[in-house]
Amino acid sequence: MKFASLPQLSDAHYRRPLLHTPFFEASRPWIQTDSFIAWTGYSTPGVYSTTEHEYFAIRNSCALFDLTPMVKYRISGPDAERYLNRVVTGDMRKLAVDKVVYTLWCDDAGHVIDDGTVFRLGPNEFRLCSQERQLEWLQDSAFGFDVEIAEVTADIAALAVQGPTAFTVLRAIGLEGLENLKPMAMVHQDWQGHRVTVSRTGFTGDLGYEVWIAPEGAALLWNSLMEAGRNRGITPIGYEALDMARIEAGFILPDVDFISCKHTIRLGRESTPWELNLAWTVALDKGHFNGRRALLAAQAAGPRRKLVGLELDGNKAAHGSLVYADKDNTVQAGEITSAMWSPTLKRNIAIARLDAPYCNTQASLWVDLYLHRELQWERRNVRCKIVERPFYLPARRRATPPPER
Repeated sequence: MKFASLPQLSDAHYRRPLLHTPFFEASRPWIQTDSFIAWTGYSTPGVYSTTEHEYFAIRNSCALFDLTPMVKYRISGPDAERYLNRVVTGDMRKLAVDKVVYTLWCDDAGHVIDDGTVFRLGPNEFRLCSQERQLEWLQDSAFGFDVEIAEVTADIAALAVQGPTAFTVLRAIGLEGLENLKPMAMVHQDWQGHRVTVSRTGFTGDLGYEVWIAPEGAALLWNSLMEAGRNRGITPIGYEALDMARIEAGFILPDVDFISCKHTIRLGRESTPWELNLAWTVALDKGHFNGRRALLAAQAAGPRRKLVGLELDGNKAAHGSLVYADKDNTVQAGEITSAMWSPTLKRNIAIARLDAPYCNTQASLWVDLYLHRELQWERRNVRCKIVERPFYLPARRRATPPPER
């Protein structure tokens, strides 16, 4: 009697619970550290070389970020527009073909489930991208609509090409039509035998694009970009450098600056769009959608708290610190969710969640900051003030055509 050979232990699926993206093998020569993060079932670099080097590539040359693990859904069918208008806060009727919009989706209580971007690929076809998987919720919400919903995360490889020389590098590999491409728009074309979509989008607050391609073309795309950008400072970046850039841009992250209402355990930890300072994403006049009645009530009542931008004295990042309304630290005003010393702005900046009475104050606030130095903790009382976001907004981000460098 013969038995089928068993798989080698090294090949067994449970030996590698996290997947590699289609760019991994091509990017391997640039990985100088052993710093990886888990992102929706994939293992991706947190740092390729050093965070500082990668951050300055975003602001001064060209950065390459693998965003394949971003969750992607194809939503298609005769009712695709009507369905999306029912589940997200933005008005999808105003979204033209080959345009992109940032939006939120809420539960019936008006609390934010997640945020993401919607790409309109055709009259009846959309792509929804999000930080976390939402398939069950999307399918449950589709009852009564003639629509198909499919997760296509593994079917589409994607690279973010960000920074001042991003336009020049993309044009150098033969991608066309980018000089007239405006922010939050996209073009489709054939490139080296592959169908490619290029969108003028990104998470850095700088001039940037995202390139979408089938997995079999991923290695060619990576190698072509690295070769074309060799004399223009192209640098692969990991999550840590991207996180610095997104704070400067004033962008927020789930589970960092807010918690999805699907994950909260304690009452009162959910957030409405008003509390996230994202009222501009809500189209209350478009008709009924998930959470609309609750959002109307929340708008009338006013927010309990709000995300704001802060500028702090000194140069020590204050992530996780408490914010007080007085120097004696007796009246707590809120807490800081994201913070950094900005190398570009030479400012100590932060995103903070403040209680309503302190959201619009022009008076000084105070941060209780703890520093760990040589095995000892030092406590500092640091003055801060509310400032506008984004902290960093270069003219090249919106310039059309973008400057050549």
